[in-house]
Amino acid sequence: MNIFSKFIDIIYPPRCHICRRFLGDGEHESPHFCDDCLKQFEAIKPPLCPLCGRPFESLTEENHLCELCIRKRPFYDGLGSPFLYEGGIMEAVHQLKYGGKTHLAGSLGTLLASFAMGWLEKIDDYLMMPVPLHRKRLRERGFNQSLLLAKVVRRLSGWELDYLSLRRIRYTRPQTGLNSDERSKNVRQAFDLARPGEFNGKIVVLVDDVATTGNTMNECARVLKEARCDKVFCLTLARTAGY
Repeated sequence: MNIFSKFIDIIYPPRCHICRRFLGDGEHESPHFCDDCLKQFEAIKPPLCPLCGRPFESLTEENHLCELCIRKRPFYDGLGSPFLYEGGIMEAVHQLKYGGKTHLAGSLGTLLASFAMGWLEKIDDYLMMPVPLHRKRLRERGFNQSLLLAKVVRRLSGWELDYLSLRRIRYTRPQTGLNSDERSKNVRQAFDLARPGEFNGKIVVLVDDVATTGNTMNECARVLKEARCDKVFCLTLARTAGY
């Protein structure tokens, strides 16, 4: 920490962005959240669906495919998330995404990178692609939170990042408030891929902030698989437990 940063902390002592308690002078795992709030981020644990990552309520069953993945296998090869989308992590994502607190991407992206490097196999040629925003929504928000998270993961993992090739070509309604069928129809044909001939055999990691039904990432994966990508994995900071 440089002298200027120390001076700023004296004038504006850092607080936890969730509980608003002062962080004080001690060492914390995150510069933005107190250790108590970090511990309350509910980790997703087995049993879960090994394909879509949806956790099951049972405490005794082993991992197994969920009903939806059995009925209709998604285009992606796996979806992983470290946290359930509730409580403190929900508040943190809302502050990043809707509150414009883009500096939180540093702490949240570090958590995502730690999970990703443990979840995915130890290979070097992953190609990360953030789920894109339509240019109209990008102008409205001013940033793509998925890209901010992906940049942190790239810095910590060393994986290649491509944030220009996958494009959202159709402006869609926000997925919030839509049921599963409506979400699927809402994103259908909403994405395309620049220079699709360059992705043959690639292993892509799609990055987003939250997975609910997974329809948005599945539509992106469909486009990538049509371009002959070998595998597509979906990586999100959090996901909902229900359908």
